Amino acid sequence: MNISIIILAIVFILIIFRRIGNLKLQIWQIMLFGAIAVLLTGEIKYLDALKAVNIDVILFLFGMFVIGRALEESGYLSHLSYKYFRKAKNIDYLFLFILFGAGIGSAFLMNDTIAIIGTPVVLLLSQKHNIPAKPLLLTLAFAVTIGSVMSPIGNPQNLLIALNGNISNSFVTFAKYLFIPTIINLFLAFFVIKFFYKEHFHKISLEHSQEPIKDKKLAVLSKISIILILVLIVLKILIVSFNPEFEFKLTYIALISAIPILFSPKRFEVIKKIDWSTLIFFASMFILMQSVWDSGFFQSELNNLDIDITSIHSILAISVLLSQLISNVPLVALYLPVLMHAGVSANGLIALAVGSTIAGNLLILGAASNIIIIQNAEKKGETINFFEFAKVGIPLTIINILVYYLFLSLL
Repeated sequence: MNISIIILAIVFILIIFRRIGNLKLQIWQIMLFGAIAVLLTGEIKYLDALKAVNIDVILFLFGMFVIGRALEESGYLSHLSYKYFRKAKNIDYLFLFILFGAGIGSAFLMNDTIAIIGTPVVLLLSQKHNIPAKPLLLTLAFAVTIGSVMSPIGNPQNLLIALNGNISNSFVTFAKYLFIPTIINLFLAFFVIKFFYKEHFHKISLEHSQEPIKDKKLAVLSKISIILILVLIVLKILIVSFNPEFEFKLTYIALISAIPILFSPKRFEVIKKIDWSTLIFFASMFILMQSVWDSGFFQSELNNLDIDITSIHSILAISVLLSQLISNVPLVALYLPVLMHAGVSANGLIALAVGSTIAGNLLILGAASNIIIIQNAEKKGETINFFEFAKVGIPLTIINILVYYLFLSLL
């Protein structure tokens, strides 16, 4: 067995249990251990490790973390959440508002963005309405995963498929195949969550109170940043639709939108408080996964499978399962060229987008957005462990995949 695979297995086990004796570990610490281990064992060279770190993803997250922290510090995030959630008159509506607000938002603002902004919002809702944080955090995690499926810019792997899979008019194609089943799956997610947490659903009316804005100047800058995000997202959609060869990275959206805050008097205070541990997690994950990729283990196993790898059910199964081990973006980078060479159909490429994205609902490591939510929640004293996530995530993923499979088979 390759050393990289052994280290990956150890990392996976540690993330499941999060503890060595009396020592409680955080997810970013475990992933950092994995990166250091492959470096020390010579499974990846130091220069290759530096090249493996996707600087675009790190900068994107940095920019969004800056905006998210400014929104929270200024009190403007609480102000916005009140305006959105004040029409949620009971617990059922509150969960539906989270599912559809975060889900549809993820389709246009990317799932990681909504995960960053949404975590403090649901924690505030938990505190205000005396609702346990776990079901709300799970609802947010499932919402951003499911919602991001239906758009070519909903997540990085969809964008990779849209650009490298030669999908013409990708926004129309994704919507044609995925809009209706995604809306159905958001509703189904509500019933699954309610089934597992039915003791927290009651008919008592919710009373919403508006939080005061704590820093008006920072709130104005935060509002400008939000407007910039929306304008740049529209620009991104137009560019991808009319000139897909022109590169306008998601990184640019995050960094340009963060400029008002980065040049404000509060910039050092904001930067100091952003989620640095999640950035360490991502850098470490890139190094470990590059080492696993270089081992050739999964490529070899994939080639040895005695199945039609271009069939919809095979693509869904392979992408969901392998995404748990090597993450969804590396999985797509691995699988997409194989499928293109084999002459995969358009609905096969859409199936790859579905499987690699919905994989995030199965286990914690299936999506980066899960890690962002949990790491941010742990800073506030809340968390979701591996088994709590899997208890709800496994049945939900099975239901989600069945719905998408039925629609993809019919089209």
